[in-house]
Amino acid sequence: MIVTTTRRLAPLLGAACLLTAGGAAAQQRDDAPAPPAKPAPTAPAPAQVDIGAPAPAAAADGSATNTQKPANDAAPPQRRRFTHALHPRDMSPGNGIGDTRYQAPPGLFADWRDTRTAFGKRGIELSARYVSESGYNFTGGKKRLATETGQADLGAKFDLDKLAGIDGGTFQATLTWRRGRNLSDDAGLNTLQQVQEVYGRGQTVRVTELWYQQKLGDRIEVKLGRTNPGSDFAVFSCHFENLTFCGAQPGNLVGDYWYNWPIAEWAGIVHADVAKGVYLQVGGYVENPNDLKNNFFVARFGGATGVLIPFEAGWTRGLEGGHVGSYKIGGWYSTTAGDDVLLDTNHQPSVITGLAPLKHSGRYGVYASVQQQISGTSKDGKALTGLGVFANVTQADRATSVTDNQVALGLFYKGLLPGVGGDVLGVAVGRTNVNGRAARADLLVPGTPVRDAEYAAEVYYSITPVPWLELQPNVQLIHHPGGVKTLSDVGVLGLKAALTL
Repeated sequence: MIVTTTRRLAPLLGAACLLTAGGAAAQQRDDAPAPPAKPAPTAPAPAQVDIGAPAPAAAADGSATNTQKPANDAAPPQRRRFTHALHPRDMSPGNGIGDTRYQAPPGLFADWRDTRTAFGKRGIELSARYVSESGYNFTGGKKRLATETGQADLGAKFDLDKLAGIDGGTFQATLTWRRGRNLSDDAGLNTLQQVQEVYGRGQTVRVTELWYQQKLGDRIEVKLGRTNPGSDFAVFSCHFENLTFCGAQPGNLVGDYWYNWPIAEWAGIVHADVAKGVYLQVGGYVENPNDLKNNFFVARFGGATGVLIPFEAGWTRGLEGGHVGSYKIGGWYSTTAGDDVLLDTNHQPSVITGLAPLKHSGRYGVYASVQQQISGTSKDGKALTGLGVFANVTQADRATSVTDNQVALGLFYKGLLPGVGGDVLGVAVGRTNVNGRAARADLLVPGTPVRDAEYAAEVYYSITPVPWLELQPNVQLIHHPGGVKTLSDVGVLGLKAALTL
């Protein structure tokens, strides 16, 4: 679905805004009449808002307000861009170096020999990064152990307006490689949520993004290709190292059919701006277990079992001034049949009869996410300093979901220590619940520990000593690992480090 719109010339009256879409997005500029001699302030085009990442560099004039830059009368006319409301991206990560779910910012080589500038003029944006996550369990588990795991990702975004004259068109390709060892498994921690979020989904090279996005008019946007629901719905950052506080929550609970990064699926998403700062969107993702296999590179066309249909409504505030905030509610329905966690085909406990589990024709759930800046300064929809808080809640159906509920609460504080570049303090607590119906099945098997809920907490302090490096030591505590009350608590010392090129 490609629409080439008529090009119109108008003076530049707004700052360029960057919208990310699962790690990449299209740039947009405000369309406005020529300003008078003393232009009145106007609202900036909504942009990605950031309450959890290292603060961006201060403006040249030293200001830290959330006002639009004045029009530059000397600036040449620019081609009109569509103006869309804030997309349902996470408000805490922005362009954080260590956020493993989104495209990395320029880093070590910056604009070496004007390479990035040259590519940018042609509509090409390149990115490269490696993220390492180390962990040592100082208490809990079956043995003391230190492990390291990591992810390398290469991305390329193409502005098809500059490349081919397709106004509002963007193409994104991302390649990921995961490697290393998982402390949760190797040390026998028995946790429901991994203590190194970047591990998993196969230690292999795969194409994680291969999609085309097109703006249709001023309110509609369509995305087609290979992506994952966690990049488009229930979006949340991956600054924390514990998986409880990383990524789209539904994928943490029902990961057998909601696939987060780095898995990609054939998908289509429609996003509509319905009012100022308010959007609605719906998507369809082809569920194919073959996408989880390691022995393919781009995609498979056979083996699909159904379609995941997520939907979401969101509202963003504070883009014109004051403290920024984001509020999202949504849900999903999967057409793939799911096994009952307790009953067999005769509606008797399957752990007793040994018969095949009862099949349910669909699976579903709901979620809500709130992020709000409480104090500090902001500019262009970005929190520069101060306190921001978040809350994520997800409930999956109790018929087919072993872990059916997750709640995570936390805060980010930016600018804690004067003189420390890009420092962020992150604190979070969370609860992952084991379905009571699954716990009933545990009771029926002698000697089986009865599962309840796992509680996790993490504190990290992140610094960016140079623009291309982020160092983030952390401490994690897991109470009732695996939801088993008889197991000793787990304590982990972690270090997350990220380097961008």
